[in-house]
Amino acid sequence: MFKTFLSIIINMANVIKLRKGLDINLKGKATSNKIKVNPSKEYALVPEDFIGLIPKVVVKEGDMVKAGDALFVNKKFPEVGFASPVSGTVTSVLRGERRKLLCVKVQPDSKQDYRDFEVKETASLDGKAVVDLLLKAGIFGYINQLPYAVSATPDVLPKAIFVSAFRDMPLAANFDVELEGEEEVFQTGLTALSKIEKTYLGINPSQASGALSNMKDVEITVFDGPCPAGNVGVQINHLSPVNKGEVVWTVDPTTVLFIGRLFSTGKVDLSRTIALAGSEMESPCYAKVLVGQPLKDVLKGKLADNGKVRIINGNPLTGRKTDLDGYVGGHTSEITAIPEGNETNEMLGWIMPRFNQFSVNRSYFSWLMGKNKEYTLDTRVKGGERHMIMSGEYDRVIPMDIYPEYLIKAIITGDIDKMEQLGIYEVAPEDFALAEFVDSSKLELQRIVREGLDMLRKENA
Repeated sequence: MFKTFLSIIINMANVIKLRKGLDINLKGKATSNKIKVNPSKEYALVPEDFIGLIPKVVVKEGDMVKAGDALFVNKKFPEVGFASPVSGTVTSVLRGERRKLLCVKVQPDSKQDYRDFEVKETASLDGKAVVDLLLKAGIFGYINQLPYAVSATPDVLPKAIFVSAFRDMPLAANFDVELEGEEEVFQTGLTALSKIEKTYLGINPSQASGALSNMKDVEITVFDGPCPAGNVGVQINHLSPVNKGEVVWTVDPTTVLFIGRLFSTGKVDLSRTIALAGSEMESPCYAKVLVGQPLKDVLKGKLADNGKVRIINGNPLTGRKTDLDGYVGGHTSEITAIPEGNETNEMLGWIMPRFNQFSVNRSYFSWLMGKNKEYTLDTRVKGGERHMIMSGEYDRVIPMDIYPEYLIKAIITGDIDKMEQLGIYEVAPEDFALAEFVDSSKLELQRIVREGLDMLRKENA
């Protein structure tokens, strides 16, 4: 009886209850149905998917590459390469203005050939051996770091590593669907990361009784609360805040699978299961794809034919606008499609009662419909940029121990000392996604935070 009671207390100690936040219930959530997308005639790796990277191409048109060979590297840290998802022939090194590298395209072989990195027993390795293998295999760059929310560099090891195993942004993919059948691979990836430094795994209450709750070599914490409880930055803020001079690594759960496959098979396998979601998807579902696969192949026959559609590489709040000429990104966990809304005409505009429009402040009557109502939202801002009002609306949706409105003001004014004092080292642009959604001033908060982080990174270089 006493042991049972003690176990309950221990479990309760690993639960963090968050009250701040906002769940936005959008129409078009992906069902658990999985489809397999046919192999494409061309794949492309896009440097823009890896924030903070200055890419240097290490291949040229006509080169033959194996899956796992580097296509480009980090110019400042050449040991950090980015692996080709397929074997084949390099067909194009596409550049934009001022010779900015846009992507490297590879035409795949009919039979795939993988670079052999040999199967490794993680239990016998130390942290340096793990990092060296990730660098050699071109997967290390998929790890991000705080401060600055950029692709990690191997010159400074972290004080801790964080993995958030759940996503709670609107229409985000459920990682549990991707994890099915790969629990052992995920465990291998976590064990490898734990050899580098102490690793934290964040899960939600619904995962507390599943396979994720039994993972070893990590410290598991349940985060119970509304969006953005799944943001790894929020979890870091509550477990091990980042101070000046400190570094933590953040790893997407799919990247943990990439790492686990590398150690289990000795091969680079960048396949992932993404959600195809949104009100403009014919049948929202999950699709097995490869990083770098063209969206025109992934979305073929999937989009509703009812006018202009916004295709988003990611979720509606933090994703990047794209089109059918885009590619599955290195960190893409969902492709969403919502209405553009630029041809919408509403009688009497804002004065209408609106039962089908979402409102945080009960400006519309839709709040009477209950929390389970699904909304079809478009991309309209519904208002112009205006003066910033200190109303505390950011604070209500950011469950972090910071003063978000003051931090945004410090970034806008370029006050580096204030930015440091107000906690910029522990935030990422995605932590302000909900604040941007509810912001009555219509400011592009994620862009502002990104500019502030870049400013600070340049200053401290």
